[in-house]
Amino acid sequence: MDGVGTNGRSKLLVLLSLISVYFIWGSTYLALRFGLEGFPPFLLNGLRFILAGALIYPLSRLGGRARPSRHQIWNAFRMGMFLLVGGVGGMALALEAGIGSGLAATAAGVIPVWSALAAGAFGQWPQRREWVGLALGLAGVVVLVQEGDFRASTIGLVLAVAAPLAWSIGSVWGSSRDMPGGLMSAAIQLAGAGLVMLVIGLALGERIVSVPGVKATLSLAYLVLFGSVVAFTAYVYLLNAVRSSLATSYAYVNPVVAIVLGLTLGDEIVTGPVLIALPLILAAVALVAAEGKMRKQAPIADHDLADSLVDAGV
Repeated sequence: MDGVGTNGRSKLLVLLSLISVYFIWGSTYLALRFGLEGFPPFLLNGLRFILAGALIYPLSRLGGRARPSRHQIWNAFRMGMFLLVGGVGGMALALEAGIGSGLAATAAGVIPVWSALAAGAFGQWPQRREWVGLALGLAGVVVLVQEGDFRASTIGLVLAVAAPLAWSIGSVWGSSRDMPGGLMSAAIQLAGAGLVMLVIGLALGERIVSVPGVKATLSLAYLVLFGSVVAFTAYVYLLNAVRSSLATSYAYVNPVVAIVLGLTLGDEIVTGPVLIALPLILAAVALVAAEGKMRKQAPIADHDLADSLVDAGV
């Protein structure tokens, strides 16, 4: 009976975590837009991640959990570099370099495909239905952004490809490493990446020249509490609980949530592409979820598989 109960609680946690990354991260598009009215991009995300890490850390120490080892701290820090500095920061640089919003959305929509390929390199190739779901989801994202702006500079295009790739590699690589237990991994990733992003922002000449307005400040608070503390922690949990194709399926759903919020909080209008893309994306998530069974994988030791990436300079 205890085993059944534990399995039931695990399934509930997976469901709640998926809902968090689907809907909260979908809402961060709008929150980021409001936040950028008072903060430059790298300083905004740097502050967001550091504050979130500072909030999560004391929670991670509750219950007398042992302090993480140096190896675990180093692994969590490197994972944060992949996900947050490489993924989030890289896309911010791509947008600064002049790529259009449509291209950025399409590039982010490829994250589940990149993650599936990265997982395959670690011996966890997607099943047939997952491949069909990945293809449908990608097609839905492409249709969804047909009316977007596909401008691109050469450096912007390179960054738009590299940023989701960094996020995907970090997602798969980090899930196979010896990480701090509980919430500690998310706290270290967020705080470490936030510090690096603040340094990058200052190096790029970003400055907060005036007191941010109420909307920008509230947006920062939302990004800290929900976008990072809740959703990022949920994502870190998913990476260790389900297949990467299911954990990264949020990339298909987020644009739909963003559009719905634009309809309810803004003056946007539903167009033909949205009506076509929505059923494709829903079918994709259903197929991926059907194969994204619960898995329990022991962390790989520091001297095993994941070191091949480090030796190659990743």
